[in-house]
Amino acid sequence: MSNFLIITGLILILLGFILKLKPLENLPLLPGDIFIKKENFVFYFPITTSILLSILITIIIWFFSKR
Repeated sequence: MSNFLIITGLILILLGFILKLKPLENLPLLPGDIFIKKENFVFYFPITTSILLSILITIIIWFFSKR
């Protein structure tokens, strides 16, 4: 289980670096994601993306726990 957590942490760090380098305006938005851009303000709340990632991670953890 500790190896799984280490790999998951490394993947999240890598995704964080990618998101830091890529502007939020170029990210694909799913229906349900909230993106507000004004003069000096950008707000991005990925509701649908969060739900899909949660389902995907739950399936992956369930699969590995059955092994």
